[in-house]
Amino acid sequence: MVKTLIGPRLRQLRRERKQTQAEMAKQLGVSASYVNLLENNQRSLSVQMLMNIADTYAIDWRDLTQDESTRHIADLRNAVQDPVFNGEKPDLQEIRGAIDHAPRLVDNFLQLYDAHRSALEKLMTLGGAESASELLKSSPEALIHDFFRDHRNHFPDLESAAENAWNGRFTTPENRYAELRDKLKDKHGIQVEVRRIGDMGDALRYYDEAARVVYLSQALNNSNQVFQLAHVLCVVEFGDIITDYTEKSGFDSPQALTRLRVELANYFAAAYLMPYDGFLAEAETTGYDMDRIAAAFGTSFEQVCQRVTTLQREGARGVPFFFMRIDKAGNVTKRFNSTSFHLAEHGGSCPVWNIHTAFYTPGVIMPQFVEMPDGDRYFTISRTVHRPVFSEETQDRRLTLALGCEAGYAHRIRYASRYNFDDPQLYAPIGINCHLCPRQACTQRAHQPLFTELPMDENRRGSTRYES
Repeated sequence: MVKTLIGPRLRQLRRERKQTQAEMAKQLGVSASYVNLLENNQRSLSVQMLMNIADTYAIDWRDLTQDESTRHIADLRNAVQDPVFNGEKPDLQEIRGAIDHAPRLVDNFLQLYDAHRSALEKLMTLGGAESASELLKSSPEALIHDFFRDHRNHFPDLESAAENAWNGRFTTPENRYAELRDKLKDKHGIQVEVRRIGDMGDALRYYDEAARVVYLSQALNNSNQVFQLAHVLCVVEFGDIITDYTEKSGFDSPQALTRLRVELANYFAAAYLMPYDGFLAEAETTGYDMDRIAAAFGTSFEQVCQRVTTLQREGARGVPFFFMRIDKAGNVTKRFNSTSFHLAEHGGSCPVWNIHTAFYTPGVIMPQFVEMPDGDRYFTISRTVHRPVFSEETQDRRLTLALGCEAGYAHRIRYASRYNFDDPQLYAPIGINCHLCPRQACTQRAHQPLFTELPMDENRRGSTRYES
């Protein structure tokens, strides 16, 4: 007998139907007191009652049992630590109580906070150039990031599609290009042609749907050519899965919808190149040695870093990671997240974090333990990668990748094995960016924080020009 607690969801279902507890009880054939106990999580739910509710209200039973409390707890904890909130912060018990007894209020609060954060970041980026209504609109990048994070960066339907596509007949990384090329030709009538760089313009891959031809640039190495073919395979063979996800996304921006389709097809491509079970086994066996994993699957370091953020299958979870890619100017060009860590969207990341220092040691993995202003601690690694170089003008196009997890998982990662976890000086104090960071006496501060007044004394010179 499988049992679970669904109090907040049952209460929300009843209110959506505009029913009293007595009316719901009558419809379910139980007592009103039993419904009251269920709503207050004072009784667990049997499978029979779960099926009864699902049949009575014509809903999917999985919508009732899907537990989002962990994500909500993390989101609320992050939100209330913002310096905009003065006074004593709610403890974990209060946060859990809010989620259990006022789930819609929690959702509205988090939506409001996300709008505030988005407006603030755009104000910092655009300097007030847009109207107030435009400022409150989330960018496609932010929408995609939040959509993936809401799904814990894991999409079971795409994982299953990828497994069905290769059907356990995976050979070697060297043969994947030929396998995909032949599959596209034999099953879908699509030819693959590698073209000269000059003939491709600025494109690295172009699928001519009318002519049924995929053009790949010579600028792509083998792992990236295979990735692009897997992307096209998803589009032509599993487009219905992509459409299903996009229709449920709630996006109304054509640009955001197109971007979501691209990212979901990329997710499939990574799952095809690095099948879940084998990839998770390799990751755990090697202590998440990214280079070893990349060598085993014939993929790039960046592809591996992004793939480890997706290991959130129920019953077979890996370490939950966040992933960020930045350019030399500090702009965030890619971000994925299966943790509670809040990633900066528009760059300006904390200079104390070694993601910037990594540019001075190209190709070398740089580990670091960091602590956020709210006390949350993480272990991160940073390393540079290169964009495809195919001409004199495209040289030295380095980017830095940052991969991180909560510090409690560090013992499972080989890059952290040489550190003394009990060292009180182990953690570097960082923030999202200077505008939002409330830390005092930071020698790297570049801006006055927006919501905190730093102490000033004309008779004393502090470590920065913003405080004394």
